[in-house]
Amino acid sequence: MEIDRLKQIYRVNILTDKSRRETSAEHSWHLAVMALLLAEYIDVPNIDLLRVLKMVLIHDLVEIYAGDTYCYDEQALLDKDCREQQAAARLFAMLPDDQKQEFYSLWQEFEQETSPEARFAAALDRLQPLLMHYRTQGQCWQEHGITSGQVRRRNGLTGEISNTLAQVIEEIISTSVNKGYLAK
Repeated sequence: MEIDRLKQIYRVNILTDKSRRETSAEHSWHLAVMALLLAEYIDVPNIDLLRVLKMVLIHDLVEIYAGDTYCYDEQALLDKDCREQQAAARLFAMLPDDQKQEFYSLWQEFEQETSPEARFAAALDRLQPLLMHYRTQGQCWQEHGITSGQVRRRNGLTGEISNTLAQVIEEIISTSVNKGYLAK
């Protein structure tokens, strides 16, 4: 029941209908579906899709206690790791030892991007907000003064895992700049 609280953690991203902010639970679900749909575009052979799904479904659970940290908020990023480590210890301690170890290990692997699966999961974690921002005409980018350089740096990892997805990202960024959704 504790993870139900993730439905109450709101992110900066807004839904494509612009009715409200997205929750972290909705974000995690979205990533899981994206992983299923986009796995065929990964350049790494034999990727463990179940492992990717586990990572995208648990990576933001720590936000129940640590809150969501906007990826472009430099001040909030200063203590993000500490807040999330404390949250992970608290949250995963509720589980039986075997699950505690597995969840904590998967969470760390995702955070450190130490495997192809973690890099794919992290690439999805960056792609999903990009798609949301594009579909909302860059509303959040504009609210926060985000530039195309920042978005490119944030999504740079994707080229390591999929040239196809990296090309899609670059096309979205370029189109966003051309349409005035994103500052150059």
